[in-house]
Amino acid sequence: MTESMREAMEYDVVIVGAGPAGLSAAIRLKQLDADLNVVVLEKGSEVGAHILSGAVLDPCGLDALIPDWKAKGAPLTVPVKEDNFYVLGEAGKIRVPNFPMPKLMNNHGNYIVSMANVCRWMAEQAEELGVEIFPGMSCSELVYGENGEVKGVVAGEFGKNADGSEGPGYEPGMELHGKYVFLSEGVRGSLSKEVMEKYQLSKGHCAQKFGIGMKEIWEIDPEKHREGTVTHTMGWPLGSNAGGGSFIYHLDNNQVYVGFVVHLNYENPHLFPYMEFQRFKHHPMVAELLKGGKRVAYGARAISEGGYQSIPKVTFPGGALLGCSAGLVNVPRIKGNHNAMLSGKAAAEAAYDAIKAGRQSDELTAYETELREGAIGKDLKKVRNVKPLWSKFGLTASLALGGLDMHLNEKFGLSILGTLRHGKSDAAATGKAKDFPKIDYPKPDGVLSFDRLTNVSFSFTNHEESQPCHLKLKDPSVPIATNLPEYDEPAQRYCPAGVYEVLQGEDGPKFQINFQNCVHCKTCDIKDPSQNIVWTTPQGGDGPNYPNM
Repeated sequence: MTESMREAMEYDVVIVGAGPAGLSAAIRLKQLDADLNVVVLEKGSEVGAHILSGAVLDPCGLDALIPDWKAKGAPLTVPVKEDNFYVLGEAGKIRVPNFPMPKLMNNHGNYIVSMANVCRWMAEQAEELGVEIFPGMSCSELVYGENGEVKGVVAGEFGKNADGSEGPGYEPGMELHGKYVFLSEGVRGSLSKEVMEKYQLSKGHCAQKFGIGMKEIWEIDPEKHREGTVTHTMGWPLGSNAGGGSFIYHLDNNQVYVGFVVHLNYENPHLFPYMEFQRFKHHPMVAELLKGGKRVAYGARAISEGGYQSIPKVTFPGGALLGCSAGLVNVPRIKGNHNAMLSGKAAAEAAYDAIKAGRQSDELTAYETELREGAIGKDLKKVRNVKPLWSKFGLTASLALGGLDMHLNEKFGLSILGTLRHGKSDAAATGKAKDFPKIDYPKPDGVLSFDRLTNVSFSFTNHEESQPCHLKLKDPSVPIATNLPEYDEPAQRYCPAGVYEVLQGEDGPKFQINFQNCVHCKTCDIKDPSQNIVWTTPQGGDGPNYPNM
């Protein structure tokens, strides 16, 4: 496709992704100057369709952005009333008391929310201010200017055939140019990954670390429902196989969010994160809660876990990384949405000042400074050693040492450990299959636990099958020639949607990609030990259609 065939539209700021970071940036820009032309492009079929988060929301981001959010009807209606933390064994549990925990771990004052619905509400606030929001518009390419700066994006390309050629209903899409381009794509966004590599934004910083988060919404027996109760667990079933844990949040309408996170730096390639989640629900504590209930939705998403040490340089010529594109999750608090909102607000303020001063397409250094030295940097710096302690010494040591380190940081602003560094990337952490035992997982019972394909149907995922596969292999031979003999092809297991299969045929094993199942979690792009899989955007509107995740 030649650029001359595409129309171009000019804006002051182009924002990719209608998550909490992108929408916060759009709202703040219009609050500062109603005459700024701001556009938000969202690949989901509607705002919120691709939003999946726990979520217990710290409202500090909303407080800063829209102080009267309660009066404006923000969907924060379930305050946290009770905070529980357990370490699980196979049949029992140990309650960890709240009093020795650092204050930052306290959830009182926070809200159990659907971030999809919060984003839908934020989109309404943005549109009332005059922001243009276009859902169903995948941004497939970056547009660069004459001096190598990011000038805009290509959005809305439709109608390609499976082989990549132009079909009869082909639409070339449009170029949307901005004085600044904000990338708020969430974890491991394809455009964010491109600018990180092009401008070496991670140079001098630790490799980003990730987890895979899987979540189901359950309607449970009203007798067992405790609105406002937050429960987190660690330990069983993962044990020493992997880091991670669970969350169970009681929202309104007799619903609970049941979620499970597995850190992706696990070594044993036989580990099956999705099946660990399904097994978790058979723990007596969880099974009793869910007994008589029904699962109504499912989804999965990668989580950035590197924290303070892994935040890349967040500015580049012509734009900035926002929210989870920059990796702003506070791992021990299991929260990132507040920092995403604050990052959007800070980027917007930096862009407004630059445009007001007659600048464009340069680096918004004021945003970089605010992110690292302001509220976000302070939030993440206090907890910076928890994840590397867990990775190096396991659960028990991370609870004890990490807790002490957070206390010292909270009270005195210092750490006896300094700043620990993360190790190798999650892909490189994967060990060889011959060095680890296979894990025998019980078959899902169809009542508490479910097979992947059944659960994927509860993510309401759909992809137009005639389009090119959006999951690209750098070398098509690698899955069978390398990954299968060396790692027992872990793509069969780390994908929470059953996208990847190894099929046995007359001519030997064959690697199959069922891209129609993809819930856009990005785990394959992260964990493939050969780094052979590249996640790209399918055509706009495709993917999951989460109702109120």
